Amino acid sequence: MTKDKDARIIIRVGSRASRLAVLQSEIVMRQIEEACPDIKTELVTMKTTGDIILDKTLDQIGGKGLFVKELDEALRAGEVDITVHSLKDLPGVIPEDLPLSAFSHREDPRDVLVLPAGKTEIDMSLPVGTSSLRRSLQIKELIPGVTTAPIRGNVETRLRKLDEGQYSALVLAAAGLKRLGLEDRISRYFSQEEMIPAACQGILGIQTRTGADAAFIERINDYDSGRCALAERAYVKAIGADCGSPDTAFAQINGDQMMIIGLRYDPERIIVVRDSLCGAASEAETLGRELADRMMRYER
Repeated sequence: MTKDKDARIIIRVGSRASRLAVLQSEIVMRQIEEACPDIKTELVTMKTTGDIILDKTLDQIGGKGLFVKELDEALRAGEVDITVHSLKDLPGVIPEDLPLSAFSHREDPRDVLVLPAGKTEIDMSLPVGTSSLRRSLQIKELIPGVTTAPIRGNVETRLRKLDEGQYSALVLAAAGLKRLGLEDRISRYFSQEEMIPAACQGILGIQTRTGADAAFIERINDYDSGRCALAERAYVKAIGADCGSPDTAFAQINGDQMMIIGLRYDPERIIVVRDSLCGAASEAETLGRELADRMMRYER
């Protein structure tokens, strides 16, 4: 860390270079500067391997870790002081030397349907664009007869492909569209019961470096979001889900209680199990693991 001419500590914030990632990092930067007047933040952007390889699905090229590899290396090397991530894009195992130290307030966690500009219903002759098996399986349950096809690229690229007529609709995260100011493109919100969101969808995670002074991060930490994230990540890890798996969980807190709902498919994607568990929010990780254990006991 260095200081500027006004003796404020400069915190370098590492981010992916996409417009959405930058906007998300800027949210965290504003929160830090508002909570810590003695700190000035600077943005450092970089393209990750996951941003560059767009002609293959994530499970074909190595999973979610490809979105953080370069950022992790920069954080370890001291080129940045913290990194900001959409938490749903982080792999299940976090390096011990780069801990998750804070969580943002959760933006709308729901998935949404986006139709081509000017359209009011799905054209069943065209596929729905999504590279998520979780979304693909659930949309087929909700709207019988639809087909799906993979789509990669940032949100703007996906919307362009949609409006060009390559897809009948897209399934996207409400959080990303809202942060981009594109809420008006949303045609339908899916409730968390209709389409269980990706684990940690809508939450930003801030990573730091072990041994570095990161006490300032505590000032912007949202504890309820953090507990939901811990429960959902514990479920996904315990159930054995990877980036290509449709299995997921979603947690909500009411007072000192947490309810977590889980989704699990069998290997043939024939049997789907949904279940929920309630308990003390202070036992978030335990609840996630207990729900996963219960889900894995279901037999055909």
